[in-house]
Amino acid sequence: MNHFRQIGLLALTIVTVSLSTALADTSFDGSWATTVTCENSRGGLGYSYQFLSTVKDGAFHGLHGTVGEPGYLKIDGKIEPDGTGKLYARGMIGSREYVPGREIPRGTEYGYTIGAHFTGSSGTGKRLVGRPCTIEFAKQ
Repeated sequence: MNHFRQIGLLALTIVTVSLSTALADTSFDGSWATTVTCENSRGGLGYSYQFLSTVKDGAFHGLHGTVGEPGYLKIDGKIEPDGTGKLYARGMIGSREYVPGREIPRGTEYGYTIGAHFTGSSGTGKRLVGRPCTIEFAKQ
């Protein structure tokens, strides 16, 4: 009887995983133009740049530059079915003139959390801590 119970639990697990995969939210899937804009802050110059990001099954991924090289920015996270997103940005300082306070050298890694909200074809986000930055998303 114990053997049958194990088989039943295994079958239930397989069905649950298959069902959750089948129900993954795809309403935001596709390519998104992502624009990051940060204001002047404590002597650091403001900047803005745009790059393409992708969403697949609610998972957001965007990359500006080359990972590991000064000036890169990578954004990853999850978009919920209601459009709310918690994204995490990770990057490396490229030029000190854009760093608030300017004490941090080129090549220093940094990271921050973005609170975002997506609708059918657009979205907005805001850096939650640190220098004021906004993120705009436009579905391509």
